[in-house]
Parts: sequence; structure tokens; C-alpha cells
Amino acid sequence: MSKKGLKMAQSEGSQRDAAGLEALISRAAAQGKGLPPVEKWNPDFCGDLDMEIKADGTWFYMGTPIGRAPLVRLFSTVLRKDADGKTYLVTPVEKVGIRIADAHFIAVELNVSGEGDDQVMTFRSNVGDIIEAGADHPLRFVIDPDNGGLKPYLLVRGRLEALLARPVMYELVSHGEDMVIDGKSMFAVRSKGAIFPIMPSGELEEQSL
Repeated sequence: MSKKGLKMAQSEGSQRDAAGLEALISRAAAQGKGLPPVEKWNPDFCGDLDMEIKADGTWFYMGTPIGRAPLVRLFSTVLRKDADGKTYLVTPVEKVGIRIADAHFIAVELNVSGEGDDQVMTFRSNVGDIIEAGADHPLRFVIDPDNGGLKPYLLVRGRLEALLARPVMYELVSHGEDMVIDGKSMFAVRSKGAIFPIMPSGELEEQSL
């Protein structure tokens, strides 16, 4: 194919992608307010979309950030991560794949109320979700293999998770306490009666040096 032909094909492909995105937006918007029952929908897979959620929570389409917050919020309501480990935008009639650099959302705010077993940790995501950590919305903690830093994640819904922003992580850790769990001294946090171990107390001391 000539360079001119290649450019024309790429242009036509971009136009089709844009048209497909607009159609997807209209179908997602048609679901109305609130969270649609994406877990109950089983549409055919329609291919991958050139869309990615970056590690900082920014949504990109065809290499360009999606700057409209209401549009990002709309797309976030039709997100679904399936058992194959891939993430899709799902409507009743189609399922398209998108890329996820790290987590689906970012937890940008934390409110802590109560004490002891009555303590509740409530998070707000970058797309407006309000989530109370607990047995149904557990926290998990991993060590970043690249820099050894702590990365906390919160289950939002289905298999979708939010990565805690660094200031939120520091605030969460400030509410941690040493507990004996399965015979081991662990640094952990609690919310809605559930306990979430962060790391062995000794390892925390080493990271603090």
C-alpha cells in the first residue's frame, strides 16, 4: 500500500473509531442515572477500543486525554473486569476492551469516623464513587516491585479497584495499629468490623528507618 493509501486508511479508521465512540457514549447514556447492571449483561465482544486508564486515573482516547469529567464518570459506570483479567466497557448490546495501566479508579479522599470495632473508613473515588471499606469492599496492600513502596487498593465493585492516592495512603496509615493476627504481630487498619493487615510490624519499622 502506498503512503497516501496508508494515510487514507488510517484516517478512515480514526473516523470509524470516533463514530463508534460516539455511539457507545449514546448507548451508555441511555442507561440513565446510577449504576447499570453490567454484571447481568452478556453482549458479544466487539473488539478493542483505543482507550486507556493511565496509572494516575486519567482516561485517554486515541492518545488524547478525555477532559470532560461527566463523560469519564459516564464511562466509569459501564466498566467491567471479567474473569479473563481484562477490562471492558459494556452495554446491553456490545462489549469493547480497554487498557488499564494500574487500577480502574483513584481513591482521592478518606473520612474516618468512630473508633475501635465501630470505626468506618469511607473513601471517595476520582469519579465520585463513595465506598465504605469493609468485608464487602476490602482493602489489599502490595509492595511496588519497582520502588519497594506500599500500594493500597480498595475494591469498589465487581472486580474493579481503586488505588489510594499517596496523601490518602498516608492518612490511612496514620489510623493503623499493631495487632496480633494468626500469632503474628501485624500493622493493620480496621473498618466496619473488618481488619486489613498491611504488613508485619517488623517490616514497617524497617521501612520507617
